Amino acid sequence: MLHTFSTQKWNETFTDAEQQQTIQSLENGGIIFFPELKFVLTEQEQQFLSPDIADPHAKNISYHADKLWGMQHLSDTGHQQLKSMLARFSHDAHEFIKATLPQYAKHLIIARTSYRPVQICGRVTSYRKDDKRLHVDAFPSAPNQGKRILRVFCNINPHGEERVWRVGEPFDKVARQFLPKINRPIPGSASLLRLLKITKSYRTAYDHYMLQMHNRMKADENYQKRAEQQEIRFPSGSTWIVQTDDVSHAAMQGQYVLEQTFYLPVTAMRDQSRSPLRILERILKQELV
Repeated sequence: MLHTFSTQKWNETFTDAEQQQTIQSLENGGIIFFPELKFVLTEQEQQFLSPDIADPHAKNISYHADKLWGMQHLSDTGHQQLKSMLARFSHDAHEFIKATLPQYAKHLIIARTSYRPVQICGRVTSYRKDDKRLHVDAFPSAPNQGKRILRVFCNINPHGEERVWRVGEPFDKVARQFLPKINRPIPGSASLLRLLKITKSYRTAYDHYMLQMHNRMKADENYQKRAEQQEIRFPSGSTWIVQTDDVSHAAMQGQYVLEQTFYLPVTAMRDQSRSPLRILERILKQELV
């Protein structure tokens, strides 16, 4: 599950063998772990090590396309400095993915960057937004039409606190358990959701099944307790890469984490059969996008 590599540099050069091992591990549902890869904040950026800057009505502080949202109590200067910090992390994460996974490089779509300064274990929210429950990632308002969700996380906690995850069962096993409980999409519903601007793009049958699995996993208290799972601890100053549409996970504890999301077309994978899209299509015996 956890495949460890040693580097302290975001511009590291990886051997062909390391690159092949990394892509194989990721596509087989593994987590690529770099225990010594830190993202160092500047002296000015230390001011953002406070939960007070997070808007309590937003899940995370987010940055994309030179826009920043989900924060509060920042001056114009602070706003710009936080944007610069997240832009720098986005750039470093992108360069690092290109070095570790060069086969993916020209196909990557850079999505949202997030900063999570709030302690997750004390957060109260609805079950659908509760990331302390095992789930695979799917986004209600942002369908991705089968693309992979590739994420780079970095624990920047200044107090040495670990980010604690639970990691659950393989995707195939999760899908076979929950798919029989999910109804087919209602004809015309995807077009209506798009027309009403509830979704930012067209919700395919794939997006429908993934979102329903995400919600049903989180809602099933019995499943949360009895599903096969293991605890993984990511120390402060460490980085990890994971495809969160495939790896069932729950974030149980930790504060001050940076995250960069990328989308990857399934056709860019070395082995498309390992993608959630192809797994769901095999089980359901139909095309989903």
